[in-house]
Amino acid sequence: MQLKGDQGTSRAINRRLILNLLRQEGAKSRADIAARTGLSPAAVTFVVSDLIEEGHVLEGRTVAGTSGRRPIPISINYANGLAIGFKLMAGAVECVVTDLATNPLASMRLSFEGTDPARIIGTLADAVPELLKAAACPQAKLAGIGISVPGVIDNDQAVCVRSHRFDWDNVPLAAMLAEVVKVPVWLEDDTNAYAIAQQLFGLGRQHQNMAVLAVGVGISCAMVVDGKLYRGAHGAAGKFGHTLIEEDGRLCECGKRGCLMAYYSLPSLSASLRASCIADGPVDAVWMQGHLSTGNPAVTALVREAGRSIGRCLTNLINVTDPEVIVVGGEAVTLGDVFLDEIRAALQAHSFRAPPPLLPDWEDDSWARGAAALVTQRFFDFENTAGTMGQQTGAFSFAD
Repeated sequence: MQLKGDQGTSRAINRRLILNLLRQEGAKSRADIAARTGLSPAAVTFVVSDLIEEGHVLEGRTVAGTSGRRPIPISINYANGLAIGFKLMAGAVECVVTDLATNPLASMRLSFEGTDPARIIGTLADAVPELLKAAACPQAKLAGIGISVPGVIDNDQAVCVRSHRFDWDNVPLAAMLAEVVKVPVWLEDDTNAYAIAQQLFGLGRQHQNMAVLAVGVGISCAMVVDGKLYRGAHGAAGKFGHTLIEEDGRLCECGKRGCLMAYYSLPSLSASLRASCIADGPVDAVWMQGHLSTGNPAVTALVREAGRSIGRCLTNLINVTDPEVIVVGGEAVTLGDVFLDEIRAALQAHSFRAPPPLLPDWEDDSWARGAAALVTQRFFDFENTAGTMGQQTGAFSFAD
């Protein structure tokens, strides 16, 4: 991808061009940066000098054996700040502290009872000093905190407009936490946050247009279009699990009937197995994986049906949006090729053109890192919201 700029481009845009080039392609000399971005050598020198002074980039060693003036490689100093990510789930929160490349430095899982926002915020606030202590990076400043939660999010106001899983309406989670911890806090739908992490440092790093399918407790599909997360007019884009597949069908958590996730989310698959007397106790992805490995015909048939049905619905979305790749994450990925091959077959059979490649994400910590990516996204995109601020002065700054 060719990044373009010119001498008249604003300083903020020039910073974004340079930082994103280094993020995507690694260390480069000032001359290489100028050639790749179209910026003048003087503009590159000016921006790089600022970034070095702020500690955001580092000068590396020259390559031994080169003749003449040796180019000095410039690279991002990902250790210059820390980000904390909280992924909220029913009854628990995955917590992680990362560097600015979302590399995990420490993590923990905490439980909580009920869905009272104030109590949950208290749990998150108490975890912050513990995470920073576990990260053992006393010289690095906390850049901010990201919270991901399944629901409809007002990104500009950092408010959870609606979460069926928590039964929340218009809860200002980011402001509530920022008031306690006194650092910037970002809030996003969990699949959207996951998609941001995949775009920045994951399987979508080299792609400007991608679909990010998540199958677990729910089913959703975030879209990145021209390098930007697509949220829709009201922050409700990506609610793929509420695609209607059967009129007056099973009751979904949204209150309507016949939604895709009412049949093929992991809890729905578990309910089907228990209703068929195939299982008589708790059923999760690990249980299903074990029965798939032994060739249990009933479990295999249900998992294949899930992959096939999700794949057919996904085909309709792909035919409309035309992504370069489809990243697949969530607990259902552990069901392996029995599940994924059915999605691929459905895409192959029903796509208008050759379907995009399906890229499974096997990383266990990608979802909590997605919440942390809400913080690091600001570093690479000055147009992104600045986050809900606490009252602390002298906090880490993503200067424009």
